[in-house]
Amino acid sequence: MRAWGVTYDTGFTNLGTTTHEPFDPGVVAADMRIIRDDLHADAVRITGGVADRLEIAARHAAAAGLEVWYCPFTNDLTTDQLLAFLLDAAERAERIRREGARIRFLTGSEISLMTVGLMPGDTLTERAAVLADPARLRAILPGVQRATNALLARAAAGCRERFGGLIGYASLPMEAVDWTPFDFIATDAGYRDDSNAASLPANLAAMTAQGKPFAVTEFGCPPFTGAAARGSRADIIGYDERTARATHLTETVQRDEPEQARYLLDLLDVYDAGGVDTAFVYTFATRHLPTAEDPERDFDLGSFGIVRVLPPGRTGTTYPGMPWEPKAAFHALAEYGRGRRKAPAA
Repeated sequence: MRAWGVTYDTGFTNLGTTTHEPFDPGVVAADMRIIRDDLHADAVRITGGVADRLEIAARHAAAAGLEVWYCPFTNDLTTDQLLAFLLDAAERAERIRREGARIRFLTGSEISLMTVGLMPGDTLTERAAVLADPARLRAILPGVQRATNALLARAAAGCRERFGGLIGYASLPMEAVDWTPFDFIATDAGYRDDSNAASLPANLAAMTAQGKPFAVTEFGCPPFTGAAARGSRADIIGYDERTARATHLTETVQRDEPEQARYLLDLLDVYDAGGVDTAFVYTFATRHLPTAEDPERDFDLGSFGIVRVLPPGRTGTTYPGMPWEPKAAFHALAEYGRGRRKAPAA
């Protein structure tokens, strides 16, 4: 692979809150230095739905020496609102690029599901229910694909007028994206599970054979026994539908941080062998899913983060002052990154 890194969430917005609270620029800056200097990552994919936060994190990532993938990840915007958000983001990214940063721009993530007007439903919960109904989804999918690709074409054209670097999009397979307007292909569906493990090499070959660099913008699993076989389906967190806050674990599981670490390292090797250009572990931290001494409220068990977010007001010992502690996956990825740095250039 040319590069590897982690996704960094600056705050996914839903029902009046975000998944990164509080957002402390000082902590963000320290996180970026750790991602570069201790994880030895090449790149970071910065996501979120708050415009200023994306720019702040991108600037700190660039200052740390990381390649920046500037990736708005919005929710519940109309198509017009999304387009305006993307064009503004492209202008912000261009200012950072002109200051010397290595930066790429993505015209959003999973917009068919996250945007009002492409799929039925005014809220993410309503749209997700459509996605979970195979018969209903099949009936509407051709129209969703047409509308999504039309919006992506407008976004790519507008962003290219504002941003002078490479442009892509973090896609879902169901969107059947027309990659003509983009410089590289990217998917958020990089997760391996027991249903797709056998077909993964062939799927990678199909993606890398399209004549453009191919990136996996998400892959990972939580730290519990059996999570690797479930991949993206290893969701064990129950949420309050009114506040979008975690309230309970939906099942009892056994913490298994080594399983999470093995899954990530194994897939990095698979992607390297499969000709992937760049791969991003999902994710650095899930701030809305802190750990707890009470096993029934230890939301980190369902977190895809490679660090364990501590309860509010607490800080760690490995990195004094930081609101998290590394998991086994963090240490395993640090060894992986260190090995890549030491390897001779191809």
